[in-house]
Amino acid sequence: MNTPRETSAPAKGQTQRLAIDVGGTFTDVALLDEANGEVRFEKTSTTPQDPAVGVIDAIVKANVALDTISYFVHGTTLALNALLTRSGASVGLVTTHGFRDVYELGRTDREINYDLTYRKPPSLVPRRLAFEVDERMTFEGVVARPFDRDQAREVAMQIKAAGVSAVAVCFLHSYANPSHEVLMGEVLREVDPDLEVTLSHRLVREYREYERTSTSVVDAYIKPIVRGYLDHLSALLKAGQFVGRFLVIRSGGGAMTLETAMEQPVHTVFSGPAGGVIGAAAFAALVSEPNLITVDMGGTSLDASLIIEGAPITASEATFEGQSIALQSLNIKTIGAGGGSIAWIDEGGHMQVGPQSAGALPGPAGYGRGGMEATVTDAALLIGYMGEDTALGGELTLIRDLAQEAIGRLAMQLGLAPMTVADGIVEMAVTRVTGAVREITVERGHDPSDFALLAYGGGGGLIAGDVARELGIPRVIVPPGPGAFSAFGMLLTDVIHDFAQTRVGELQSIGTETLSDVYRELEERGKSALEADRFRPATMMLERSADLRFAGQEHTVSVPVPSGEISDTSLTALAEDFARRHEERYGHRMDDAVELVTARLRAAGAVPRPQLPMIGPGEPDRARIGRRNVYRGGGDPVEYEVLRREHLGRGFQIDGPVIVEEHTATTVVGPRDRMQVGPYGELVITVWQGEGSRQQSRAEALTR
Repeated sequence: MNTPRETSAPAKGQTQRLAIDVGGTFTDVALLDEANGEVRFEKTSTTPQDPAVGVIDAIVKANVALDTISYFVHGTTLALNALLTRSGASVGLVTTHGFRDVYELGRTDREINYDLTYRKPPSLVPRRLAFEVDERMTFEGVVARPFDRDQAREVAMQIKAAGVSAVAVCFLHSYANPSHEVLMGEVLREVDPDLEVTLSHRLVREYREYERTSTSVVDAYIKPIVRGYLDHLSALLKAGQFVGRFLVIRSGGGAMTLETAMEQPVHTVFSGPAGGVIGAAAFAALVSEPNLITVDMGGTSLDASLIIEGAPITASEATFEGQSIALQSLNIKTIGAGGGSIAWIDEGGHMQVGPQSAGALPGPAGYGRGGMEATVTDAALLIGYMGEDTALGGELTLIRDLAQEAIGRLAMQLGLAPMTVADGIVEMAVTRVTGAVREITVERGHDPSDFALLAYGGGGGLIAGDVARELGIPRVIVPPGPGAFSAFGMLLTDVIHDFAQTRVGELQSIGTETLSDVYRELEERGKSALEADRFRPATMMLERSADLRFAGQEHTVSVPVPSGEISDTSLTALAEDFARRHEERYGHRMDDAVELVTARLRAAGAVPRPQLPMIGPGEPDRARIGRRNVYRGGGDPVEYEVLRREHLGRGFQIDGPVIVEEHTATTVVGPRDRMQVGPYGELVITVWQGEGSRQQSRAEALTR
């Protein structure tokens, strides 16, 4: 994070960098002053009807002149929400003759095995809008059947008559030879110049026809919406005299230029939560915590991920709402457990929390914006974790009476006391978050006690201590500006392009010359993409990797491929590295030959990174702003000291129970926990594990 790197200098007068993360409930801002390294955080409500307006509102609230911004980095959930609500464009599909139903059939596996009422999500492309064209490539890229241009034109006319606004083209084996897809794209644009066209080879140069088709369909489905939004936002920024660089966060970590995001919007599907994971990886190095579990609890959802040895975990494929997306993405577990998650009663008379959310409008009942249903935020307010005297984001004050009325209505249906229901809502939120963390750790062979828990988002600090205690995690770290930490992480990202090329065969049989040619082509594509993004050679970084497997296996393990010349010795070393990693992951290695499946390249353009400044000693006396009773666990209330984080300085220590309030978030330090302020303003909480269960330790603490 502190390593200086050669980059393009900003224009004269452009001395600040701005990152804005648009979430389901709040729009978060991180503003960096490049002259002194100061980072400032802001938060404002998201405007679902027009997210671009919310972005401009956030800029106005941050009181920043757009002509002083050198880099504007943006993360958005627009694409994800379009998939979630099925509000994308009308899409057509063009594929090879005989393969019309590949997308409709998908794979035969199912994530939900025991729900007899389960129904597969409907296809984004109705079968009547799936078309075939005579053409055929072999898996080696040799033309087996020539492209029928006349038939292609007939198909293009049918697509135009159907009135679709976007079309995905995915021909068989086009990853090996895309020439027929290029011709189909030309025909479609000749017939209908206004049609949005996605060609699969420009997104995925890998085999597996269903995954390539699905990725292309998703891209086409969201392209008109994302392109329109980014176009609109870009125009608003330019009207405000913005002349810096506009970058958009991508699902796989890193950023992309505005032009790339508009052309390949499928890379933005997981754009929102990616910023926080990027920031967590940088923060891990800064505070010497290479292994982190990250928990980002916002208003609508919670995102959990892992940082191992300073690097985020990535996957070459993701699935969302039944749609396969075969692109590099950060491995993030998302659940509907945010501050706005609604508490409700199911058919069996039991209370549930989420995944439905009150969102930004009307929001939790305590916001006073017309919300009537009880949420996690209302429960946190009622039990005392949050107070009426703290303005969220500096402008939104909570109203306890409204929260109590909402929870009271729920309590009457359950026949319980309102405080008992409020405590139960918070407990259920903790349980759901604990389950998400357990899924990405214990269920994948990781011991949670080997990690620290990095908690951010407006609600991360509320529940982090309880989650850590449940799973035996020794430390909780709350970074500076946790409510806008995802936006801060966006300031730390480079521009990234991922490239891949399928080439199935035994590693030794493929040989050094062929493999060198594959990587040479990938590197040329990477350099060309970065040159188009206006990066100089000195700012380019190329990282090679390979997906390998033992012969006969289905799944692969990704292995780094060192730069430089590929020799027989390096192939042997690569095979041995794969066998070692396979044994680490699956507990065994085999004597079978090692096969290459896909060669990969990550091309990065270095963007200047900020250095988070160290903080001073603070003013402890000013930090102590009061005391508050907290009702947890069904016992008598426990008095917590309330501190203002802005006045806490480096080295400050205190034993719980403590509540730390700040501009964008609240952190709870439980009884017998100890909190210390680190050199960069991070709150480091040593979690008391107790001799028994979390419930037992809490009961003991309540009797102190």
